[in-house]
Amino acid sequence: MLTLRLTPYSSTTWTYEGGSYLTSDLTSAVTPYQHPMVEHLSVTDGTRTLLIVRERVAQRTVSDPHPRSLTPAMYDRAREAALRWPADYVLIESASLLPVRISAGAARTTPLYLAHHDGVLHGSWDMSDLRRFAGTLSTKEAARLLIYRPRYGSETLFTGIRRLTERSTAIFGGDLYLHYPEPALHSSPRALAPEADVLAAFTEAMDQSLDLRPMEPESTVFHLTGGFDSGTIATRAAQRFPGLVNTAALLVTGAGREQQIRRRADMRSMLPFGRRDHIIDCLDSPPLHPDCARVQGQPLSPYEEPLHLPFSRLTTLLERDGARVVVTGLGGDEMVSLSPHESAATVLANAHITDKLPWLGPRSRAGLKFADDGIAPPAQVNSMTLLSLETTAPPLLRAGIWPLHPFTSPAMIRLGEELPLYWREFKALQRRQLDSLGLSHDVTHPVERESFVWLVQHALRTYGAPLISGMLRHGSPLFDAGLVDPDGLRLTLRELANGPYDEEFHAKLLQVINLHLAAQAFLP
Repeated sequence: MLTLRLTPYSSTTWTYEGGSYLTSDLTSAVTPYQHPMVEHLSVTDGTRTLLIVRERVAQRTVSDPHPRSLTPAMYDRAREAALRWPADYVLIESASLLPVRISAGAARTTPLYLAHHDGVLHGSWDMSDLRRFAGTLSTKEAARLLIYRPRYGSETLFTGIRRLTERSTAIFGGDLYLHYPEPALHSSPRALAPEADVLAAFTEAMDQSLDLRPMEPESTVFHLTGGFDSGTIATRAAQRFPGLVNTAALLVTGAGREQQIRRRADMRSMLPFGRRDHIIDCLDSPPLHPDCARVQGQPLSPYEEPLHLPFSRLTTLLERDGARVVVTGLGGDEMVSLSPHESAATVLANAHITDKLPWLGPRSRAGLKFADDGIAPPAQVNSMTLLSLETTAPPLLRAGIWPLHPFTSPAMIRLGEELPLYWREFKALQRRQLDSLGLSHDVTHPVERESFVWLVQHALRTYGAPLISGMLRHGSPLFDAGLVDPDGLRLTLRELANGPYDEEFHAKLLQVINLHLAAQAFLP
């Protein structure tokens, strides 16, 4: 939600002009992201200065961005209050003769990447802004990503670029130190009281989450993919704002395509949604197509959406229609997830994460021994959800659209953690909520799988194979770093072209291609 350039031990006198906070000697600057869902302010006690950039919350007047002078005691109280903000925030603190400090909140909506050079700290929500500081490829992080076992932490694919994780603090006085917080505390499943009304509690939690921020329904679009998570959020919003909630989705390919069309049509006809429904057909926008910005060599973060072309085209469509906010169902899977001791299926799913991939290079295999080192402690929001939010935000922010994710609110998370197994298994919570609206059995108990698996298969065989062939002919930073074995990749390419497609195995080639393209774009 901001970009920054900070020089410690320099001026701590800040002014606000032209949309940026600047020090009197112009050695430091903080530029908040300009959007109606974001506010910013600054306070000082003459020695210390606190800059706050944060998501707005409803029922509050927008803060005056110009610096205000406070007594030291009032400054301390203002800082304590800022740390209790219920939405996303970033705090920047500077003081005479002290390092600068940057702290992030728990409700992360946008990423913040950091890099430093020649005694200056640089930061941005867009990793491409830090491309010149990328450094080299991180063996450990590349290994995690190549086997589809990402870990939420301060490391990124590039050694010169770090991530400020939730509730973490960055201290910069010429070198960068990142401090993780204490682990977040979580609840456990509990037995329900005899009079418990779970769906009423779910509805209340959704309403609390939707009401937290000053969302304007007329300029807000809800993802309505046909899935249970986006479906429960969007249908609840349609009930609360009749005729105002417009929707959007990617139309999948494969076996579930016609079912997705039917299920979405049922939801939109049964609930008072708005007139506009924005659709991008993935048949016309396959990933890895030559029109994709990533394929064209643009410096897109390796953490951005792997199926970049269809998502970016949907974002462009929403921007043209005047959308300023997009509401997603991200976090719904994790809200009702089952632990390994509750579900053999969870154990089996984890078993699919393997290092037995012939294209893994020797350094990747060695790096996997340390894959869990240096990761962030348990967060309030599930770590996989936090990584998913990081894939979603940058493309939307470039289009002037702010993302909202109701399933990441504390009320929703707490409800999910305390529900008994039978309310979480097979997404019973979301299914029963949709069933209570009178929606069809087709909506609540779909038979076909609605997935991008067939789209990825088509993309890899049609566009991915030539890209891999190009890597093998011309080389890749992944080969040079020993992260990918070209002989193993060549063998797998033959299998992809001539043999049966294995979803769990061949789909991981998409990550090989995306990391190769990111490395080419970011490294000299």
